[in-house]
Amino acid sequence: QVHLVESGGGSVQPGGSLRLSCATSRIIFSVYTMGWYRQAPGKQRELVASIQTDGRTEYADSVKGRFTISRETARNTIYLQMNNLRPEDTAVYYCNANLTTDHAKWNYWGQGTQVTVSS
Repeated sequence: QVHLVESGGGSVQPGGSLRLSCATSRIIFSVYTMGWYRQAPGKQRELVASIQTDGRTEYADSVKGRFTISRETARNTIYLQMNNLRPEDTAVYYCNANLTTDHAKWNYWGQGTQVTVSS
């Protein structure tokens, strides 16, 4: 079974920082596009950032310049460095692994980790 193991969530004041981690297997890490999504209470899940196997990244407009997604090959792990956090960043953050071809799609999720930004 595919496992995506998340860590690093917590509570922080506005302007603070957190670093989320998502560890997976070597084959998932090397083949799938990895990303972070978030879901706040009463809202739809949204893509925060993604990183492809070649290192190319994409970010939601709301986090550009504040969040950085990265990969550590030795640990089969992706990270989300979250700086200058705002209350509206409060959500459950989910690690995602996705592989899409012309005829099929594979999509896996982590268990989620809570991020709370408040004064």
